[in-house]
Amino acid sequence: MTSPSRADIILYDGVCGLCNGFVQFVLPRDREGIFRFAALQSPVARDLLSRHGKDPTDLDTISVVVSRAGEGERLLQKSRAVLHVFWRLGVPWTLSALFAPLPTRLLDAAYDVVARNRYKLFGKSDTCVLPAPEWRDRFLDT
Repeated sequence: MTSPSRADIILYDGVCGLCNGFVQFVLPRDREGIFRFAALQSPVARDLLSRHGKDPTDLDTISVVVSRAGEGERLLQKSRAVLHVFWRLGVPWTLSALFAPLPTRLLDAAYDVVARNRYKLFGKSDTCVLPAPEWRDRFLDT
């Protein structure tokens, strides 16, 4: 399992059905423990986003904080964040790299259409969903 200090951190809307579904998709496929998770509504996410000069109240954007030894930290958002997650999950999800050459502007436009309609299409919870006990240590905000 990847050290928590070296893990990439996925920041997601904790009340969004699509976002929670994405987290539930990633968890069993992330056998090496590459990812940690924090809801955008949490103090952890607010601190990380503020540190990168981003609006911590913007719940329409999935973000991934990428940490690499010697490189520091960088923040990926929207389509580039999603593509990064798929790439790190390995085969067959690395096939998402076929979208990587497309302009970020185009990919983010498609992302924004889904983000604007996600509550209508996938539902919304009143509170953030709690992770299963076997995955609780992967969540930074529980």
